[in-house]
Amino acid sequence: MLGRLLYRTFSVMVGPRPVVLSGPSGAGKSTLLKRLMKEYEGVFGFSVSHTTRKPRPGEENGKDYHYVSREVMKAGIENGEFIENAEFSGNMYGTSKAAVQDVQAQNLICILDIDMQGVKNIKRTDLNPIYISIQPPSMSVLEMRLRDRKTESEESLQKRLQAARVDLEISKEPGLFDVVIVNDDLDEAYVKLKGALLQEILKVKDSRKD
Repeated sequence: MLGRLLYRTFSVMVGPRPVVLSGPSGAGKSTLLKRLMKEYEGVFGFSVSHTTRKPRPGEENGKDYHYVSREVMKAGIENGEFIENAEFSGNMYGTSKAAVQDVQAQNLICILDIDMQGVKNIKRTDLNPIYISIQPPSMSVLEMRLRDRKTESEESLQKRLQAARVDLEISKEPGLFDVVIVNDDLDEAYVKLKGALLQEILKVKDSRKD
């Protein structure tokens, strides 16, 4: 169940245009991103989201998430400090303006890995990112990829598949994404992703020559 969502206007932000990347688990976002960040080392950066959930073993505060109390998060939302926020399974999650600005201040392209609800929320702000959807070639291929991971229960897997069906249906909405990449062939998908971001990548690299 999604909690209350607030939408705020951005102050003018300086730095490269951010990138909103969305797609269901198993579509290949992480693989494509790792490849992109390896080829263009020092060009991209991730915004670190806030959450009220407790850290899992091995997770670090400020690296995986900013772990805060519900009171702190609510206060930040009321003060307009968040681009988007939602509640899942009793825990609050959100992307703060400061997290994006921290990345942009380093002259890095900020990547926001956001779910479909978050994409629609960001559309109501002045962030003006490049919206990219990474999609599987079919639901059957997605299910096969998730099963091959062998990392979750059947119940959890079915929830992921249902969420993916909903997200893929919403993604068909005209104008929601600037670029839709169907990850059938990883090399081809990577070429399309790189092509969509090349203009911003070159801007960052050229600015460092001055």
